[in-house]
Amino acid sequence: MYRGREGQWAFYLHRISGIAIILFLALHVTEISSSMFGPKWFNALLKFEENPIFGLGLVAVAALVLYHALNGLRIILMDFTSWGVRLQRQLWYAVWVVYVVLGFPMLFIMLRHVFVGGE
Repeated sequence: MYRGREGQWAFYLHRISGIAIILFLALHVTEISSSMFGPKWFNALLKFEENPIFGLGLVAVAALVLYHALNGLRIILMDFTSWGVRLQRQLWYAVWVVYVVLGFPMLFIMLRHVFVGGE
């Protein structure tokens, strides 16, 4: 199932996206906990994070969360059905189809907000 094929790529991408999500959560908890130092410190940090680089990072995290969730559903189907392992390649391609259908509009809206601004 693995040997450089779809299953191996799904395995690697799932682990990489999981690590990125954990790193984002650590950053988020650090950001929120900075409010303990007072509103001046917290507001300065939020102002610093208005930089488009942080916006692109948030877009990347959203893309990784979507992939991680969809691939997690694929893994559940593989673990809890009699046909999941046999169809794991087709399921992986189905993950990418759903990812494109859901992800591209989401990413377009988020990127527009990063570069053009919004409410």
